Amino acid sequence: MLAAGMAKRYGGCKPLAPVGLHGEAVIDLTASDALAAGFGDVVLVLGPSSGAAIRYHVQRCWPAEVAVSVVEQTIALGTAHAVLCARSIVGRRSFAVVNADDVYGSEALHQLAQQLSTGDDHALVGFRLQDTVVSDDPVTRGTVVADDEQVLRSIVERRRVTPRPGGAFAADDGLQPVTLGAGTLVSMNLWGFQRSIWSVLEKAVRAVHPDVGTDGTVTTGSGAETEVLLPEVIGSMVKRANRKHGCVRVLVGTGPCIGVTHADDLPVARIKLAELVGAGRRPEWPWESVH
Repeated sequence: MLAAGMAKRYGGCKPLAPVGLHGEAVIDLTASDALAAGFGDVVLVLGPSSGAAIRYHVQRCWPAEVAVSVVEQTIALGTAHAVLCARSIVGRRSFAVVNADDVYGSEALHQLAQQLSTGDDHALVGFRLQDTVVSDDPVTRGTVVADDEQVLRSIVERRRVTPRPGGAFAADDGLQPVTLGAGTLVSMNLWGFQRSIWSVLEKAVRAVHPDVGTDGTVTTGSGAETEVLLPEVIGSMVKRANRKHGCVRVLVGTGPCIGVTHADDLPVARIKLAELVGAGRRPEWPWESVH
C-alpha cells in the first residue's frame, strides 16, 4: 500500500481522510477490502512526513489479527522505488500494489487475487473513467490500451481530465483525442505482480539512481531526486517484443473506484461510499472478515 506521497493538492494526509460511514480512513477501507478479497499480509510504504501519523492510526484502529509490516521510503524517488522498498518483506510471493488514497472495493481486489493465484502473468485492474471521478475538479488518469487478448500494450497519461455535459470527459493537456468517452478504461494504480517484476523495478530505478540498493535502500549522498514512476516502468516493459518478465493482463474493475484528490472531494466521496453501503454493495463496518 503506497502511502508515502505528499498530497499537495489535497492539503493533508489523504490515507487518513475520514471517508467511511463511521469516519473510517481510506486505508482502513482499502486494507479491509483487500483482506476480504483473499489477500494476506499488508505492507505499508510510508514517507517521513506523514509516516508517524499513519503508524499511530494503524496501531490504534486496526485489529490485532491483521498482519501488517511497515517500510519507509526515506526519499521520494517515485512509485517504482516505493514498491521496491517493500521487496525485503514481500520476497518471492505474488502481491498487489494499491494507492493508499483510493477505495477500489473488494470486488476489484477479488478479481486481482484470482488472477494472481491462477496465472503466471502480472495484472492491471482498469476502471471505466466515469467510475473514477467524484467531482468536477480536474484529475490525471492513465488511459489503458490492451490488445484482443486483453494484454496491456500501453498506458497514456492524460492530465486535466474533467467531466462535460452528456457524460463525456475533456482532457486539457494538448494531446489527442481531446474528448474521452465515459467508458474509457483507465488505470488507478491497482496492480498485481509476480516475483519476476523485482528485476524490472530494480533495473529501472538503479538506471536513474545507481546508489539505490536492490531492496530500495538509499545510501547517503544520493543525487537528484528524479522520480521513477511505476506506470512508466511497466509501460516500457510491455513495449518490448519479448515477454521475458511476463505480460500484464488487463482486468475490468466492477463498480466505482472512489478516491480523494482535492479537499472538496471528501464530502462527495463520503456520500458515494454511504450509497454503496445502503445498496448492500459494501459492508457498513470494515474488518468484518478478520473478526
